[in-house]
Amino acid sequence: MSLILTSLEDSIGTITLNNPQKRNCLSNELLREIIAAFELFKQREIRVVILRSDKGQQIWSAGLDINELPEPRRNPLSYEDPLEQVMRKIQEFPGLVIAMIQGKVYGGACEMACTCDLVVGCEKTVFSMTPVRLGIPYNITGILHIVNRVGHNIAKEMMLTAEIIDAQRAYGVGLLNYLVREEELEKFTYELAKDNLENSPLSTAVTKEIFGILGEAHPITPGNFERIAGLRRRVYDSQDYKEGIKAFKEKRKPDFTGCIK
Repeated sequence: MSLILTSLEDSIGTITLNNPQKRNCLSNELLREIIAAFELFKQREIRVVILRSDKGQQIWSAGLDINELPEPRRNPLSYEDPLEQVMRKIQEFPGLVIAMIQGKVYGGACEMACTCDLVVGCEKTVFSMTPVRLGIPYNITGILHIVNRVGHNIAKEMMLTAEIIDAQRAYGVGLLNYLVREEELEKFTYELAKDNLENSPLSTAVTKEIFGILGEAHPITPGNFERIAGLRRRVYDSQDYKEGIKAFKEKRKPDFTGCIK
């Protein structure tokens, strides 16, 4: 069974996450299907893509599939990781990408929503950025995606506390562009997509690319880049990284010690 469903209508493409048994977790297989869908939509010159879950699901996506995280001493979320490839596909897609969110969004799925051009939610939409609860050192690009969406202050809160951000606060801090009633969510999102079909596709593509360039215009010295890489390595080489993954699989609270080795 496909882990996503795709449809095309009036130059609007839809990608529906379709693995409710695993809470739409972002497994490598599901992410590769999303990559293929974006490639197809680009070939067919689709103007707007809507990324969504199916109606009635309580969880939009539980984030990365923890069972697929690499063993200690290997970098999680490297440049070639499927999640990071999906982020680049969203950013490089010439048309508008809209996340339509009904339900809970965790971890890497938060980053995926933040990377979309527009995010529409309802009163049941909540976000939680959970890597610190699992002992995972999130990557530089992923943190930057959150910072670009909500600013340094809120991104820091999300990444360091892993606390739930409900729909009203998400709208207030900019995680959501639009907050509508649940019964209006689908209609509003597709009307928004149709309205954007009237805009110039060339202007849309160029403007989006300019925003992408500006979003990456954060200078960093080679020394500081190496320092960040070393800081992340301290975590994925640590006992906490082992314990976080082990505790998640055993469905218990992790016992973090802060030990590097």
